[in-house]
Amino acid sequence: MALHLLKLCVGPSSIEELEARIAHHRAEASRLGQAPVTAHVTRMFPKRAAAIAGQGSIYWVMKGALTCRQPIRAIEPITGSDGIDRCRLVLDPAVTPVAPRPCRPFQGWRYLEARDAPVDLDRASAGEVAEMPESLRRELVALGLI
Repeated sequence: MALHLLKLCVGPSSIEELEARIAHHRAEASRLGQAPVTAHVTRMFPKRAAAIAGQGSIYWVMKGALTCRQPIRAIEPITGSDGIDRCRLVLDPAVTPVAPRPCRPFQGWRYLEARDAPVDLDRASAGEVAEMPESLRRELVALGLI
């Protein structure tokens, strides 16, 4: 069974902003002649990386709600320019909205068992919630209605 990571999305406050950020970074890498890899660097290396890489996803929390996910292709140890060891999560560039649910802020990341992960939005409610604008979904989550 796949294991996932749960992490606060710092910077983008909506799925559209996250997708725009990914597109910008990929375009910039291509412009510089580098491979357009979508990645996120974090300080700690997951001890359960073998159960995550290639099987799990990173679930992003934005503005107090778990809203979307990106599959994790690989987990690589890297060393920053400051000499500090870090973890590079190589992500699929596709962002998949999920059935939103409230989530309190936390530091770092958390493991998320597959049984506790929300379903992808297109499968969650036969299109009713998927058709709503993200801002409306977020408001309904805050009110505890979805």
